[in-house]
Amino acid sequence: MEALEAILTRRSTRNYKPDAVEEEKLDRILQAARQAPSGGNNQTNHFLVIRNREVLGKLIGMTETAFAKMEIAEDTYASLKHAINASKKGGYVFCYNAPVLIAVANRRDYGNNMADCACAIENMMVAANALDLGSCWINQLRWLNEEPALVEYLRSLGMKADERIYGAVIIGYPAAESGLPNRDLMAQKGNEVTFID
Repeated sequence: MEALEAILTRRSTRNYKPDAVEEEKLDRILQAARQAPSGGNNQTNHFLVIRNREVLGKLIGMTETAFAKMEIAEDTYASLKHAINASKKGGYVFCYNAPVLIAVANRRDYGNNMADCACAIENMMVAANALDLGSCWINQLRWLNEEPALVEYLRSLGMKADERIYGAVIIGYPAAESGLPNRDLMAQKGNEVTFID
C-alpha cells in the first residue's frame, strides 16, 4: 500500500479477533514508531508492548476501578464521560479486547512528551493499516497517568520512575467478515484549512 493511501484510508477499529499479531508485522509497526520524529531528535519514547492476557485483564480491571471512582463535571470531555459512566455500570473494557496494547511512555519533565508519543502512535496506526491490521488510539492510560496504583503496576511492567503514559494504541485483526480494517473514506466535517498567500 502506498503511503498516502495508508494515511487516507486509516480508520479506528473497535472490535477484534483474538488472533495474535505476527512477530514480523509487530516488528514493522514498532520500527515505524521508533522512526517517528521527536523534539530535538531526543528519542525518549518508551514502548510497553503488552500481549499477555493476564496483564491486559489486570489493566482493564484497574482502569475500570479508577474511572468508577470519578465524578463527571459539566466540562468533562465526552470520551472521558463515557469511560466513567461505563465503568460505573461495570464491564468496561477500554482496549476493546485487542490482542496487543502498546502503551507509550515518556519522561514527565520533558516538554514534548505528548507530541513525541502522538507522532509515534500515528506512525503505528498508519503502518498497521498498511499491514491489513486494525488499530485505535487509546487515551485511558493517559487520563489515569497519575493514578498511584496504576503507576505502580506499570512500573512493575518496566515503566521507569520518571516516566508516565502519554498515549497508547491497540492493534489486531478486525472482527469484520473480511478480516480487514474499514477503509471507507470519511466525509470531513472539520479540520478547517486557511491558505495565506
